[in-house]
Amino acid sequence: MKIWVPSEAMVEVLSDLPRVQCEVYDGKGEMPDGLEEVEVWVPPLITPRDVKGTLAKMTSLRLVQTVTAGVEPYRPNMPEGTVLCNARGVHDAGTAEWAVGAMIAVLREFPGFADAQRRGEWTYHHTGVLADSTVLIVGYGSIGAALERRLDGFEVDVVRVARTARDGVHGMDDLPGLLPDADVVVLLVPATADTAGMVDAAFLARMKDGALLVNAARGGVVDTGALVDELRSGRLRAAADVTDPEPLPEGHPLWTAPGFFLTPHVAGSTPASGRRMLRLVRSQMLRYLAGEPLNNVITDTY
Repeated sequence: MKIWVPSEAMVEVLSDLPRVQCEVYDGKGEMPDGLEEVEVWVPPLITPRDVKGTLAKMTSLRLVQTVTAGVEPYRPNMPEGTVLCNARGVHDAGTAEWAVGAMIAVLREFPGFADAQRRGEWTYHHTGVLADSTVLIVGYGSIGAALERRLDGFEVDVVRVARTARDGVHGMDDLPGLLPDADVVVLLVPATADTAGMVDAAFLARMKDGALLVNAARGGVVDTGALVDELRSGRLRAAADVTDPEPLPEGHPLWTAPGFFLTPHVAGSTPASGRRMLRLVRSQMLRYLAGEPLNNVITDTY
């Protein structure tokens, strides 16, 4: 059985499995030979070029196991009879930790103090604080639950929103009425047709003055132009690990937008995520070889 994996570390963790031949394809160089013989593909973190064309040529493919929670590059192009699984749970810790860090960084004005330190200036003043805030989590799944656990102890009220309402969790229909009371709005929704551009001018206008938007989802969830307008007005602040477009090109207005804190899509890029990814892939391959049901099977848009 031929498997393509994105790293030598993954080859090593699968090396003792019977009937498994691993080859590394990290998406950067030339593809290995035998594309049509690949039965299991674990694509790299950065989406390879021409996913649609690659999948179409993988005539023996039976399983795609992504290393990301999002599957939007693969879902529409899956060959018939091939199972798609995502990495749900792998990046929960890193993404949730990033979201808490981003909130504190912006509210306590750490980027501004870092700039002042480089200038050698002592810029004492009061800052905002996370305590006593209402944090609205939009897209309450496993990452949202991990974020809530990390917020425990920060003395905040957490409000949860998901695609489908359930006990303790609001549905998306309630979101417009919840936005005006939130001090922090955290985006954790998947990239789907329904979420594309959902944070538009109307969404942002419903947020209270001085509120903080935190995007740990996908760049396309936010209308970039509308966000730039709000930031330039000084009414809202934002932190983002993702942008639209991405990578953010030189000269883009987001680079210099006031009240905006940006990291280059690194929330899940941690050693913890790497370790958990190796454990997940090994577990999935053991299940696959034994003919057992796989975890994280994508049956809908995500």
